[in-house]
Amino acid sequence: MKMIKKSPFIKIYIGIVTAFLFLGPAYSAGKSKGVVDDYDFSFEGMFGTYDRDQLRRGLQVFTEVCAGCHGLSKVAYRNLGDAGGPELSQEEIKDYMSDFEIYDLELDDYRAVTPSDKFAMSAVENAPDLSLMAKARAGFHGPYGLGINQLMKGMGGPEYIVNLLLKFNEEEKEQAGSILYGNDIYPGGWINMGQPLWGEDVEYEDGTEATMEQEAQDVAAFLMWTAEPKLNVRKETGFRALSMLIILATLLFFTNRRLWAPIKGK
Repeated sequence: MKMIKKSPFIKIYIGIVTAFLFLGPAYSAGKSKGVVDDYDFSFEGMFGTYDRDQLRRGLQVFTEVCAGCHGLSKVAYRNLGDAGGPELSQEEIKDYMSDFEIYDLELDDYRAVTPSDKFAMSAVENAPDLSLMAKARAGFHGPYGLGINQLMKGMGGPEYIVNLLLKFNEEEKEQAGSILYGNDIYPGGWINMGQPLWGEDVEYEDGTEATMEQEAQDVAAFLMWTAEPKLNVRKETGFRALSMLIILATLLFFTNRRLWAPIKGK
């Protein structure tokens, strides 16, 4: 009986299909049961930039709600005045800093913070620092680990934060002496943090209505800025570089045609 030899490409194809069938469910098993809804942020896309007013509102939500537990230790107070960020004036930064103090190891005592000082670390042991959280979390996955959703929608870090804040389900359980709260987005469905936003948690200085969804989007945008403060500059630089490459490619194309014209008889 004549044996049919399988092509290596067929073997590769079979291997990929098998991996999808077996790894797909395993990949999904560790995920949350909820779906991360997409949100339109001003900084998305090639020409997107941060909304200064939204960043200021996000700073207010972080200060009045999140800072009680979470830190922002990668960000200095002076960064609040950087272009492309909240863009607080020097007087506004001084006024903001007046509410905080820091423990100085050299003085062995507390002192008022200065612009070069960074935000405090997390006040609660198991509360993560939020400086890079919007880049450390991905809201969009798959299908089956291929990353196609991330290619189309981006990593989805800010969307993950918004959905996490909005999708508590009022369930609670006690485990190992700790109270866990049901959340449809957090992996495993349970998180060691109670619902932080309820709506009207802050009174926005610009008069924006402080709905629960508005607060979640504002603080997510602010945390995206803390994770990538030079986003606007990076996009501007990339656009200029791309424009120069297009111009250079056009010049090379027409120069090449002119040089070869006598030889090709055109």
